[in-house]
Amino acid sequence: MPCFCRYDVSMTARLEVRGLTVEIPTAAGWVRPVNDVSFALGAGEALGIVGESGCGKTMLALALMGLEPPGARRTGEAWLSCLHRNGNGASVASAGAAQSRRENLIALSPRKIRDLRGREIGMIFQEPMTALNPVMRAGRQIAEAIRAHEPAIGREELHGRVLASLAHAAVPEPNLRARQYPHQLSGGLRQRVMIAMALAAGPGVLIADEPTTALDVTVQQQILELLAALRRELQLSLLFITHDLGVVVQVADRVAVMYAGRIVEEGPALEVLRWPRHPYTEGLLRAAPGLERRKLKSIPGAVPSLAALPRGCSFAPRCPRRIAECDAAMPELLPVPGAPENRRVRCILASEKA
Repeated sequence: MPCFCRYDVSMTARLEVRGLTVEIPTAAGWVRPVNDVSFALGAGEALGIVGESGCGKTMLALALMGLEPPGARRTGEAWLSCLHRNGNGASVASAGAAQSRRENLIALSPRKIRDLRGREIGMIFQEPMTALNPVMRAGRQIAEAIRAHEPAIGREELHGRVLASLAHAAVPEPNLRARQYPHQLSGGLRQRVMIAMALAAGPGVLIADEPTTALDVTVQQQILELLAALRRELQLSLLFITHDLGVVVQVADRVAVMYAGRIVEEGPALEVLRWPRHPYTEGLLRAAPGLERRKLKSIPGAVPSLAALPRGCSFAPRCPRRIAECDAAMPELLPVPGAPENRRVRCILASEKA
């Protein structure tokens, strides 16, 4: 398992999200798949976002990229420290310059966020077979990602950058793979092409949305090791989205657990997974398969409809420790008494459990 240093509050935040909310119009009114989410992602750090399907993980990523659905409203702040690097990951600006230029991704115009997308912040999408254009060769798709930010680049240099990107993503025979279409590639190779495309323009922040979901376990491990190696080599800040607790502990320094659009627990990865403080995190761990032989226990009930959330804690209807106070108001995301730094939980029983 890769070993990385824990998040240090003195680290320069490469991405700082404050109160991010995404609202989407539906027949039942406006719903919030992302609701008052705040976190910081340090330089060279990996933060895992964990939760069930429908908890808001992917919508959070799309909102940061400016790719939320038409008609959606974004509020809050998402400050990105811009330090453009070339296609080999080398910085083309000083660290001081990067700290002096911060952009609020939520307040940018569509044109300005397009300028940053790929160049400063990249994303690996969930399904490479649907994210890649089926009628374009792999190399041409990577070339588009580079040319979008460097329109004057020469043909030979562009071709060299494409092959370098494929090699960086550990794609064997880059010349051959660049000429192939997505359907000619295996699932693992398609995912590597997606990684090459996301990093082709040299971003400092990478969002990986369920990058190993459709892969078998051996290919999954290869992709995780590749991301870890690229993170060390390029000093990437990685936002890793997954529902798999076994995967997140291999990748992330810290973990944020989401439920019904909100972060309900956050802290160092091993701390959260060994000593969960929120009943929902405990339920996820009990439902996750492990190497030891034990009976898996599902979380009773279902995730509530975003159009009809409970007044108090969203998890209260499914919680085995529910008390009357849980229904009164939504708990704040607060530090856990007596716990290590950067440990927060949204549960009124957290202090009692501590």
